[in-house]
Amino acid sequence: MNKLFMGIDCGSQSTKVGIFDQFGNEICYGNDLLRPTETPKPGVVYHPDEDLWDSLVRAIENCLSKFDGNREEILGIGLCTIRCCRVLLDEQGALVEPVISWMDMRMSKPYVHSNNRVSHVTTTSGYLSFRLTGERKDSCSNHEVYWPMDFQTLEWQSDDKIAQCGLKRSQLFDLIKPGESFGKLKPELANKFGLKTDIEVFATGNDKAVEVLGSGLNAEGQIMISLGTFISAMVYRESYFENAQTFFPTLASEPFKFVYECTGIRRGMWTVSWFKNLAGSEITHLAEIEKISEEDVLNRIAEQIPPGSEGLITILDWLSPPDKPYRKGMMIGLDQRHTKFHMYRSILEAIAYTIKNNIDSMVNETGMDINQVTIIGGGSKSDILVQIICDLFGLKTQTMKASSSACLGAAMCVAVGLGIVHNFEQAKNNMVHVNKVYMPNLQNHIYYKSVNENVFSKVRNYTDPFLEMAHPYLNASVV
Repeated sequence: MNKLFMGIDCGSQSTKVGIFDQFGNEICYGNDLLRPTETPKPGVVYHPDEDLWDSLVRAIENCLSKFDGNREEILGIGLCTIRCCRVLLDEQGALVEPVISWMDMRMSKPYVHSNNRVSHVTTTSGYLSFRLTGERKDSCSNHEVYWPMDFQTLEWQSDDKIAQCGLKRSQLFDLIKPGESFGKLKPELANKFGLKTDIEVFATGNDKAVEVLGSGLNAEGQIMISLGTFISAMVYRESYFENAQTFFPTLASEPFKFVYECTGIRRGMWTVSWFKNLAGSEITHLAEIEKISEEDVLNRIAEQIPPGSEGLITILDWLSPPDKPYRKGMMIGLDQRHTKFHMYRSILEAIAYTIKNNIDSMVNETGMDINQVTIIGGGSKSDILVQIICDLFGLKTQTMKASSSACLGAAMCVAVGLGIVHNFEQAKNNMVHVNKVYMPNLQNHIYYKSVNENVFSKVRNYTDPFLEMAHPYLNASVV
């Protein structure tokens, strides 16, 4: 009998589901696009209605529609969800209001209880696992920023500490660890999906930590860059780092392990999607003629643009950070040479420059060395973007076979939870596989390094003062 595991990755723009065997081979993969988040007023961002749940159901159905094996061989489900969201539920577990996105300004502050209909305050993993199993449990590794959890014990802190976060213990779900079971899938859902009646749903961590697990990081010198809606980079570590200044140490998708995450790029690959839509019908027409995706059209033509985009520099502040609300996205250096494809390549180069500088800040603070880059996420499918990053770093760079490293990481948590593998280390050795290896172009490395050190890394020294001065005027409404 085959041993198969389902891994779910609920992200910001889509829900992805993969089925893997005990060797990490991807049997099939499906996904479902989420509806766009809604922003009724500045600073407020939420997922409309029951969109996260509805998308999860459709994504499972999409994946299973491509599976021609015996569904009885699917032994468990791993649930990985988007992090840093807040979900407010009533006593029955129904949404009191739409799921609050990580992009919402309310997420930069502790919870404030203002609606007596709210009985439970949880994360997306608590909410979606409740919908799947009916159990009020949540993964300890999806609690970061204004959640009163003790990183040493992975349990809730004292009532006083909980109150400092605006919460009561009665409002919080019980905590479990990655690889532990939320409970059995509800009978009606097992019947709907045609799965075993006793199939269990297993905890993982936050989506970025699960990506680290699914990319196989387990040694010093390895770093993972996740090219998603939120672009970030992480390293795997055995110990916590106190009082970090330039990066964010958080829980790994392994109990009592940690990942260090550099400052990320908000709306990172979202900016690529934004530009694709802005580029217009010409791109769509070419994609239809060539029978390729619109992204592939942009990538193919952008490869013909020389490194540096002929002097065009992009600053990626399409979503400003909470502490610098005046920042805006910019393109600097436009002249008559530039086309939409120069602009596109410039966005890709800006992604590489920005994440490199953010990683360098973390490297300098911790004293670590980086000798290998692993790239995952939707952006890893872009050869030109991966090669630009590889050239800038000047290091061997690899992408992974799994369509979603988070789906694979979630499946690995199932394998551990069921005892199919002895531990997470064995899961990494058995189930993670490299797709493609890139080597840097030395000439491009020298060029990009020079531009980054002498120009790109210094741009905000000049643009920040101007944008801060202009902020009241650029955001004023004309009545």
